[in-house]
Amino acid sequence: MILQLVVLAAAAYVYAVAELAPIGAMPAIAADLHVSESWVGMLPAAYAFVSVLSTVPLVRWTAHRPRRQVLVLTLTCLAVSQVLSALAPGLALLAASRVLCALTHGLMWSIIAPIGARLVPLSHTGRATTAVYVGTSAALIVGNPLTTSMSQAWGWRTAIMVIAVAAAAIALLARMCLPELEADEVVAGAGRPLRWYGNTRLATLCIITLIGVTAHFASYTFVVPIIRDVTGTGARGQAMLLGAYGVVGLVSMAALARASDKWPRSAMTLTLTVLCLSFWLLTAVASGRSAVLGGATILLWGACAAVLPPMLQACVIRACPAHPEYASAVYVTAFQVGIVTGSVGGGFVYDGHSVVALVATSAVLFAVALAGVLGRVGVFRTESGPGSQPALSR
Repeated sequence: MILQLVVLAAAAYVYAVAELAPIGAMPAIAADLHVSESWVGMLPAAYAFVSVLSTVPLVRWTAHRPRRQVLVLTLTCLAVSQVLSALAPGLALLAASRVLCALTHGLMWSIIAPIGARLVPLSHTGRATTAVYVGTSAALIVGNPLTTSMSQAWGWRTAIMVIAVAAAAIALLARMCLPELEADEVVAGAGRPLRWYGNTRLATLCIITLIGVTAHFASYTFVVPIIRDVTGTGARGQAMLLGAYGVVGLVSMAALARASDKWPRSAMTLTLTVLCLSFWLLTAVASGRSAVLGGATILLWGACAAVLPPMLQACVIRACPAHPEYASAVYVTAFQVGIVTGSVGGGFVYDGHSVVALVATSAVLFAVALAGVLGRVGVFRTESGPGSQPALSR
């Protein structure tokens, strides 16, 4: 079981690295393709937009296929997409080549956490989801800095090709290590179709997700300017703080994994409360730089931001145990919309105002998400109530 969860985390890792690769390799891509860095910066936003449109339809289309087969298909599409990206002669073809992995990105995230949940008892859903999400934190700590270094040393095309090889290798491992996990009637959602707006728990969780992700990405898109203005450190100090940001995220995920199963509402309340306080502190510190207080507050942000996605997705799976993959697809769609709205909205605030206004906006949005958690007690219950759907097959 541990090996299987490691393979799932590796799949999450390579997808996260591929999604964000253009950010680290932005100067190299822009110089090679003779375009501005701002145009290269549009690639992640376009990626998220394609994922928003494709996730739910693809989950429905693949609902009756074995889960391992679908996961291997998404990883194969990722590998092919990265090869095409490495060979692209211009920005238009580079963007077109990324459509293939963007199409399957939401599908992968919709099935990977439910696959992990099926490998463990129902009471360990949060811990299994957290184990899968370790891959995304590892991508921030190791993958993206490594991709950036490779693009600087060997060229961005070589770095992208390495991602392609890694995706192919993980696809092979998934084929060898994971059980078949047939999509039976319960998993495929046969019978009465699920409507997200007909499930109050699912709808509430997705709204909280949308608000929380928007709050995070409004500021995270500009995390380097925020670190610079809040702490006053140079490029080396900024890089070290970003690395520490990812490390504390991994530590907090491990520390709160059990709590996300036992006391999900309390864990969510604590996390959002600390995020609110962190961003209000950043608002105050940004007016007068402080390396110590500013750096500590950035680390608090990183610790709490890392645990929110696995907590929320575990709650989504528990809220809709008969249709975990469709519920996850709706969650992933809300998450991707939050990335787009946060990045674009944060850009308008940053350009029109300042870092202070940006972090204050995030603080307000996190407070709204916290109010949603406090106001909807039943959304976070850990057991199914009377008349709920049957539990997920294992």
